[in-house]
Amino acid sequence: LQFLYFIVPCLPILDLKMDHYEGAVSQHEEERQAMWRIITLGVIFFVAVVVRLFSVLRFEAIIHEFDPWFNYRTSDYLVEHGIYDFYNWFDVDVWYPLGRIVGGTIYPGLMVTSMIFSRVLALVNFHVETRLICVFLAPIFAGNTSLITYWFTKEIWSERAGLLAAFFIAIVPSYISRSVAGSYDNEGIAIFALVAVFATFIKCVKTGSLKWVFISVLTYYYMVNAWGGYIFIINLLPLYTLVMLFIGRYSLKLHVAYSSWYVLATLICMQIHFVGFQAVQTGEHMAAAGTFFLLQAYGFINFVRKHLDPAMFKELLSTLMIGFGTVGVAAAIIGSATGYIAPWTGRFWTLLDPTYAKIHIPIIASVSEHQPTAWSSYFFDFHMLAYLIPVGVWFCMNRPNEGTIFITVYGMSTVYFSGVMVRLMLVLAPAACVLGAIATSELLLGFIKSLTKEKDATEIKKESKKKGKAAAQLDQAASNDKINTGFQWAILVGLIWTILTYVMHSTWAASEAYSSPSIILAARGHNGERIIFDDFREAYQWLRVNTERDAKIMSWWDYGYQITGMSNRTVLVDNNTWNNTHIATVGKAMASKEDVSYQIMKKMDVEFALVIFGGMAGYSSDDINKFLWMVRIGGTLDNDIKEADYLSPGGRDYTVSQSGGAAMLDSLMYKMCYYRFGEDKIEGGPSGYDRVRNYEIGRKKFNLEYIDEAFTTEHWIVRIYRVKKEQNRKPTPPPNVPLIPSFETAPK
Repeated sequence: LQFLYFIVPCLPILDLKMDHYEGAVSQHEEERQAMWRIITLGVIFFVAVVVRLFSVLRFEAIIHEFDPWFNYRTSDYLVEHGIYDFYNWFDVDVWYPLGRIVGGTIYPGLMVTSMIFSRVLALVNFHVETRLICVFLAPIFAGNTSLITYWFTKEIWSERAGLLAAFFIAIVPSYISRSVAGSYDNEGIAIFALVAVFATFIKCVKTGSLKWVFISVLTYYYMVNAWGGYIFIINLLPLYTLVMLFIGRYSLKLHVAYSSWYVLATLICMQIHFVGFQAVQTGEHMAAAGTFFLLQAYGFINFVRKHLDPAMFKELLSTLMIGFGTVGVAAAIIGSATGYIAPWTGRFWTLLDPTYAKIHIPIIASVSEHQPTAWSSYFFDFHMLAYLIPVGVWFCMNRPNEGTIFITVYGMSTVYFSGVMVRLMLVLAPAACVLGAIATSELLLGFIKSLTKEKDATEIKKESKKKGKAAAQLDQAASNDKINTGFQWAILVGLIWTILTYVMHSTWAASEAYSSPSIILAARGHNGERIIFDDFREAYQWLRVNTERDAKIMSWWDYGYQITGMSNRTVLVDNNTWNNTHIATVGKAMASKEDVSYQIMKKMDVEFALVIFGGMAGYSSDDINKFLWMVRIGGTLDNDIKEADYLSPGGRDYTVSQSGGAAMLDSLMYKMCYYRFGEDKIEGGPSGYDRVRNYEIGRKKFNLEYIDEAFTTEHWIVRIYRVKKEQNRKPTPPPNVPLIPSFETAPK
């Protein structure tokens, strides 16, 4: 694999060398160049798939993370029952006692893609388990993304830049993080669809062809089916159109491309159950609608200008602008006031105001991928592309056309949005790869052309002898040329070395950082021995075997999809997070005292409660570290739950030590995590020492009154408790009515 990685950068460079002689190439040379491009793309496709298989080679073919377990469960249902039953499926095992209409509340593109793969393979008598299709789907689409990125960059710049862009996106860590084998999530296929929409739309604008409009609309339909991130597309294309208008690059091709695309795209995406009339009624779609009407007004004004003299047109223009502006503002006000136009969602507001979610919707702010991005993340996820992005923008600004303006708008907007929300680093990845490829291509080509055009030293000496008096000057020029040549060679070698370090960094990131299944943890012992923590599957298997089929499990929403996917048990909340009140109820139960939590659990028919605890094994992504978010979300339901009560008396520190808040040490979460923990010593340290928080816990000895420990995994990462049944109360006789004597005490 490493050998292939070092070969791949050489192929585009060799292609650059051949492309230098493009003015005098023969038919044979053109065929040779085409052959090298095909070989390069084939190797890039292969590497894009293979680099994402580390998790399978090290562990096994298993679904990763949290959301992919729901996607796998629904895909398996679709393959087994068919599309009609899928759209009418009411799932009673989630969000108890509410349930969920699955077919009408998801983007089904991922599941339908897996079903198509399964059906096609079955037609050729190659029957593959649905789980294996789900595991390997993302790596296959990563290879497809490399190919479509090549075409996208070719349309914008050149074939040589397209080869480099395909190579960059094949192994860019930001994209690998969401497309490794087992990462069966919507983004695995959505990035391919995203780039396909952009590539076909640019083709529409360049040609003005309705054929390409139709193809672009079909790719957009697939994108809408695949991922809710289609909102980015439906806002980026209007932004691009407005930029083209404002810089004076309006054309009839742009008018035809955007107008026909918007109408057809809106109509076709309304056929998706989960979207429906949201395409014309939500605030996120209004920018596209407004740009459509503005474009028609602009086209009408241009038409009128050709048939009127300048004075009359100027007077009419002011009237039309006032009229159109008044109608547009009135429509927006009336639509918002009547509720026809729905307001922006919390996630959309968060992109404009990063503090919005923390203040108004804590459930959104609690998600780790919704946090702002650290500067170091850009260099970790993009490596050299992080500083090649502005270089690529500079080259594009010096050659403005439909494609370069689009990639500039795309890149600059996603740089901002990725800084607000770390999840959007994934959307920045294609733009970073394209801009980085343009910069690298032009730098390589410039140095190669400069080096190949240097005069031979012998010719310079011959010329200096003929000139006589000018010989010294020519010798000095030759010396300067040698210095310049050495400097250029140094930069060229340095650039190639940077590409190779990018390859090595991406390989390491794919292997070590992004290939952990998350439900199977790995660590190294003191002697370097590899230690596997399989506590999650151990706990979920225990639930599947030792509980009733209709048992109700209470846990934090992070683990809902895994419990239903692996244990096949009913959960109160899961990762869909559509009902904030339901999640706040669970948060209140976790944050309250045991007696208060018991009443909530009995009301919700809870039979088992599950928590994730890393204090014994050193697993930092446990429920204690997430507990303050449970407090904040639970506080939206009960004003008596205040974050300050769970901090140290000074209100400054969040700790589980003796200085921790009284509410923290009395909470159900604390008791479920630290029950019996204070009895053991860890590696010679004090008893009750939490290896994640690096504290000796405050309360070591306490009893559980309303719950019993049912199961704790080998490394204490998952702890399951059984909710006690209420004891039968002794009958209380009515006042002044004697008890009926028993048989033994009755008189003979």
